[in-house]
Amino acid sequence: MDGKTKLKEAAKIIKASKYTMAFTGAGISVESGIPPFRGEKGLWNKYDPKVLELGYFLQNPSGSWHSIREIFYDFFADSKPNKAHEVLARMEGEKLLKAIVTQNIDNLHYEAGSKVVYEFHGNSKKLKCLECGELTDAADIGFKNIPPTCPKDGAVLKPDFIFFGEGIPEYAYEMSFIAAKKCEVCLIIGSTGEVTPAAFVPRTARDYGAKIIEINPEGSLFTNHITDIHLKGEAGAIMKELEKYLF
Repeated sequence: MDGKTKLKEAAKIIKASKYTMAFTGAGISVESGIPPFRGEKGLWNKYDPKVLELGYFLQNPSGSWHSIREIFYDFFADSKPNKAHEVLARMEGEKLLKAIVTQNIDNLHYEAGSKVVYEFHGNSKKLKCLECGELTDAADIGFKNIPPTCPKDGAVLKPDFIFFGEGIPEYAYEMSFIAAKKCEVCLIIGSTGEVTPAAFVPRTARDYGAKIIEINPEGSLFTNHITDIHLKGEAGAIMKELEKYLF
C-alpha cells in the first residue's frame, strides 16, 4: 500500500473500533523541542544517565539536580503540545480514543486537552518530598537552591517521575494493561519499543487481538513483529494527515 492508502485504511480501522488506545513515546514530543534520551541526538550523548539512577540521586542529590534542572526545568520549560498531541486530544473529544498510555513525563498530553492519560513513567511537573511524600508544583520552585527542598519539612525534593531502579507507579501500570487488554486498536506513536516494561503494553494489546497502527519515521522493535500498518513519518505530519480522514 502507498502512504495515502495506508492512511485511509488506518482511519477506517480507527473509526470502526469501539475502543482505541494510543501508546506514545519520546518521538511524539520531538517536534515540541524535546529531544529523545536515546539515539544519535539523544540526551544520553550529552548527560551521564547515572544522574537519573535512584541510588546515585539519594547519595548525591545536588549532583543529580544540576543536570535534572538543566534538562527538565530549564531546557524544556517552554515546550508546547504539537499537532500530534492536539489530534489525539481531538480524537478523545470525538469519542475515537479512549485512553493514552505515555512513556513521556512532559505533561504535553494534558496540556493539549487529553483527559484520560496513564503516565507510565510519571510526570516532571510535580516534585515529591522524600520525607513526607507531599507533592509540590515544579512551577512553584525557583530552583535557585540545589537541591530544592520541601516547603513543609525542608527535606530534599525529587521529580515525580521514575528513576532507574524505581518501580512503575501502580495505578498507571494497572490501567495501562487494562486498556491494552480491552482495546481493539492500539496506535503507537514515537516509541522505539526499547524500554521495558512499557513496551509490553502494545505487545499485550496485540496478544489480545488488537490491530496495531504505528507512526514512526523508521522501523522500530514493534514494526516487524506486531505492527499491522506502519505510517512512516514524523508524528505531527502523519497525525495531521490522518486527521483529515478521521473527521
